[in-house]
Amino acid sequence: MALFSKKRAETERYFAAQTDSRAESGFFKISPRSALCEKELYADLREKVPIIDACIGKIIRLTGGFRAIADDPELQGALDDFVGSVRVGASGISLHTFLDCYLDSLLTYGSALAEMIFDRERGKLSGVYVAPMRRIEIREGKDPLSRRYLVGGKQIRAGRPENLIFTALAPTAESPFGVSVLKGLPAISAILLRIYDCIGQNFDRVGNVRYAVTYKPAEDSGDRAFAAERAKQIAKEWSSGMAAMKNGDVRDFVAVGDVSIKAIGADNQILDTEVPVRQLLEQLISKLGIPPFLLGLNWSTSERMSAQQTDILTSELEYYRRLLEPALKEICGAFLRLEGGDGGLRIEWENINLQDESELALARLRRAQARQIEILNQEREEKDNARIGDGENQ
Repeated sequence: MALFSKKRAETERYFAAQTDSRAESGFFKISPRSALCEKELYADLREKVPIIDACIGKIIRLTGGFRAIADDPELQGALDDFVGSVRVGASGISLHTFLDCYLDSLLTYGSALAEMIFDRERGKLSGVYVAPMRRIEIREGKDPLSRRYLVGGKQIRAGRPENLIFTALAPTAESPFGVSVLKGLPAISAILLRIYDCIGQNFDRVGNVRYAVTYKPAEDSGDRAFAAERAKQIAKEWSSGMAAMKNGDVRDFVAVGDVSIKAIGADNQILDTEVPVRQLLEQLISKLGIPPFLLGLNWSTSERMSAQQTDILTSELEYYRRLLEPALKEICGAFLRLEGGDGGLRIEWENINLQDESELALARLRRAQARQIEILNQEREEKDNARIGDGENQ
């Protein structure tokens, strides 16, 4: 059933987002569907294991910025303004914000879905909506080259599929709509969280020192007669002294008779978890492709190893850029066509970091030096040949 009546749909300025799962849209036909447990698991995994969330955040930031270059120079100014000011969802501005949100969904859930929102009156591309993949599932359509969408567990039919932008991460024959980078990590993360939970319990039992105060009455009948009263007095004074210690006031504890004080749990040794925790973290980080030193992990490494890890990370980021570039071209191309152009453009990415800048500058310097040596050698050969020719003529 359509959300808007026909009369209201004619006067509505913006198209409703087809992938908005908060309400039924006029472009959808709804049918029941079950919940998406696997995606809920991945989202929960990022919340409970901070290092996984940190890895994904660093990948997003290290992917870097870009600039869209139009084939028509006259449209370049309008394209730059669009890239910097286009609305993304309810609160985002610029295609850079869209890229961060889109890549976040792509890494976490293995797929990302966005929709271009058009202004019907002005004929302009007014914004981009990134669909919440946590509540959206994509399946094969009637033929192998088509897709169908399930939003909020309910099957929908997109009235304008040309407005949708979809990207899959590392698709396979069994998973044609992408595989999350977190796939395979829930089992390892469960062990890691179990270790952390045990560490917390052990520190509650052993690290938080508690005391056992024991009063033994003497053998005479007079001391035994007042044993209960003296025990209450000792307990009161001990509690008062411990409470004063919280405020920084040091008090001595004075008792009469045979009184012994022992720390409960102080003699027990907490199990060393450094080795198993590091092994689990190594598995997590190797799956996500982030060098340990970028996460503040002071593991033993050499300068050469760090450079190799950086090169591997650079190749990973280049792969993500190749996945994101078609989505950027599709959005910017739609804008250029609405502005009267043919939609031709290219995406220029910024260098990943300053180290790449220095490496590129050094490479250009070496190429220039090599070119200069080649020119000098060529000039020398020409002079030698000319000198030899003059000698033969004489």
